[in-house]
Amino acid sequence: MSKRDYYEVLELERSATPDLIKKAYRSAALKFHPDRNPGNAAAEESFKEASEAYQVLSDEQKRAAYDRFGHAGLENAGFGGGNASDIFSQFRDIFGADIFGDLFGGGGRRAKRDGPLRGADLRTVVSLSLKDAAIGLKTDVELQYPDACETCKGSGAATGTGREQCTTCGGRGQVAHARGPFVLSTTCPQCQGEGTVVRDPCKSCNGRGEVAARRTVKVTIPAGIDDGQTLRVSDQGQPGRRGGPAGHLYVTVQVEPHAQFQRDGADLVHELHVTFPQAALGAELRIPTLEGGETKVKVPAGTQSGETVVVSGAGIQRLQARGKGDLVVVVVVDVPKKLSSKAKKLLSELADELGKS
Repeated sequence: MSKRDYYEVLELERSATPDLIKKAYRSAALKFHPDRNPGNAAAEESFKEASEAYQVLSDEQKRAAYDRFGHAGLENAGFGGGNASDIFSQFRDIFGADIFGDLFGGGGRRAKRDGPLRGADLRTVVSLSLKDAAIGLKTDVELQYPDACETCKGSGAATGTGREQCTTCGGRGQVAHARGPFVLSTTCPQCQGEGTVVRDPCKSCNGRGEVAARRTVKVTIPAGIDDGQTLRVSDQGQPGRRGGPAGHLYVTVQVEPHAQFQRDGADLVHELHVTFPQAALGAELRIPTLEGGETKVKVPAGTQSGETVVVSGAGIQRLQARGKGDLVVVVVVDVPKKLSSKAKKLLSELADELGKS
């Protein structure tokens, strides 16, 4: 299951101030804290989710990366999203004391660091022509993301040496700090909460445990997709670690402008320039189609500039619905800027004739 939007978790607008973020987290943390909901697994998950959201949105750099790229932006920037091992210490930092007893003491709960981890979601943008967006297509999407180093199997340590227990935190992943009468736990700065450190780094990844990976994913773009809409391709994100499932791939569509058509939902809008005689007398004219062909459209006699002629069902396929939109032809009556002597004479005669009616 993909992570929920952090603003949605804390019920915030994306423009929320730091004070509003802090207030929203306090409310959620008090509501879902495990000590207030004993035996309620759903409440505990909600508490962790809220704490993770606060950990990102309360940090200026993490929030900027998340606002721009979502969860994948945190991973790619090295933040790793919310740190599950620091959730309970995050709660203590915001409240300033352990108001629920010894939950954060030496025997307190800690997130499991060596269990399976779900891979991060990846995001990318695909540019499409209006025609491709209208009829749909299958396209190859090139992805680049950090993946576990094959040499060290993601450990970051040279083959055979493994990782050693962190001496700063004694393998706990957290260190305690005295703050007045209270003792607060924070993520160990030496091992970043892992509980272990690399003494002999792997030469293939320089001890990071990850290398840049490239992969091509075939994505099906449905007919009728619109500019700015996002597709989710399940399990095609960053691979999980320690047997965890892969993340998802989110593909946002960017539709390029078209020279002859504009889109209005499922409708296509085309501007048709006609002469005064054509508008006055009526005409059957050919106009281009989005697919590259032509179709006929009848302009009724007496059509005024700005009026429309609708061709039913000649628009774009409605996404996740039956049928197509319409082709809306906007008639523009062109007035010539230069006239020959004969044309002026004929128009003068026409004006006199029209004035008699």
